[in-house]
Amino acid sequence: MSDETDLVAEIDVLGTKLAAAREAITRRFIGQERVVDLTLSALLCGGHALLIGLPGLGKTRLVDTLSTVMGLHGNRVQFTPDLMPADILGSEVLEKAKGGTRNFRFVPGPIFCQLLMADEINRASPRTQSALLQAMQEKQVTVAGEDRPLDAPFHVLATQNPIEQEGTYPLPEAQLDRFLVQIDVPYPDRDTERDILLATTGATEEDAHEVFTADELIAAQMLLRRMPVGESVMELILDLVRACRPDDETASDAVRENVAWGPGPRAAQALMMTVRAQALLQGRLAPNAQDVIDMAGPVLSHRMALTFAARARGESLSKVIGETVARFDAIGAAA
Repeated sequence: MSDETDLVAEIDVLGTKLAAAREAITRRFIGQERVVDLTLSALLCGGHALLIGLPGLGKTRLVDTLSTVMGLHGNRVQFTPDLMPADILGSEVLEKAKGGTRNFRFVPGPIFCQLLMADEINRASPRTQSALLQAMQEKQVTVAGEDRPLDAPFHVLATQNPIEQEGTYPLPEAQLDRFLVQIDVPYPDRDTERDILLATTGATEEDAHEVFTADELIAAQMLLRRMPVGESVMELILDLVRACRPDDETASDAVRENVAWGPGPRAAQALMMTVRAQALLQGRLAPNAQDVIDMAGPVLSHRMALTFAARARGESLSKVIGETVARFDAIGAAA
């Protein structure tokens, strides 16, 4: 019983601290609470996030604010077609000492940080994009035959412009699957846009302040894994992920006709983690079925692909996922 009491107390303390962090972030990234919560969820789960939105919607500002509020050492890399893997990972340089001896010295690249902003990641070539694969999955990079661990915690927040396709390289499925969630950044509503104008065009602007430290974020990530998940929530996660696979017997006709390939086990793992984070951000001790419904889109949308015929008909993954989620939502309501 004491262990359960300690867990409840720790979750309550963390919930208060997260509320303070969210308030500090929204002072600079005004409105867009859903985007803020999803990004915080990715950090709490120890994962990476892909931010997709048009230019000027504050993606860079959000990542910069997160770096300060969460107490993380952040770097930004502007991805371009001529960017090479060594520009991100670092390289060895030959140095000559005073005695005339020559030695190689490793010069670390910008990936050696705790929060890497990969700006417009789809502008870089596949060779450069692949340089992030090992780092995102194994939290280390191999340069000149030597494994070099990255700082802890390590997160990648990548941005992508959905309308600019010329001169870009779509991310391969293997790399998309490394992102815990895909976060769509929409236009702000009118009231929010008015607040943005007032807050950002005056003589002064709000400054972000540190709420977490890196060690506290790591502790929060460990605490998140201790949060209980009910059997019914776990079964819903499994049912939902499997129903999005076109070759599964539980898939609907819409999934069979429109989806080329569906989410793998990593999607179920992502849902197990993110529903806990959503519960924590809302001050609850355990996730519920609604958390699974709410997180289905961000977790599944980049782990599925439409068939060519479905794209030609103008179908969208969001519609297919929405219809699949609605099936389970209706079942839960009926129960």
